[in-house]
Amino acid sequence: MDQNQKLKEVLRWRIMQTLNVGRPYSVGEDTILATVAGDDMPITPLELRREMHYLEDRKLVILSGKKSPVWTAELTHYGVDVVEYTVDCFPGIARPPKYW
Repeated sequence: MDQNQKLKEVLRWRIMQTLNVGRPYSVGEDTILATVAGDDMPITPLELRREMHYLEDRKLVILSGKKSPVWTAELTHYGVDVVEYTVDCFPGIARPPKYW
């Protein structure tokens, strides 16, 4: 797997973790970006939106405000199950193995 793909998959997992912490409220993309970006994950707002859209296509998140300047997101019930390890996680998201 190439490094760029691996970073995308890690970013998707970090987005989902951030949304899980924000439950039951929607989380703004500015908060998500501030939480998931770092020295090990230099991402742009466009890259964040691209991966949030991917998660929406997978029915893991619900995006709101896509026609406004700021998007918000929240996990679907299936997204919560993926984060809580109650269902299998298909390829495309770098969820660490369950260790307990």
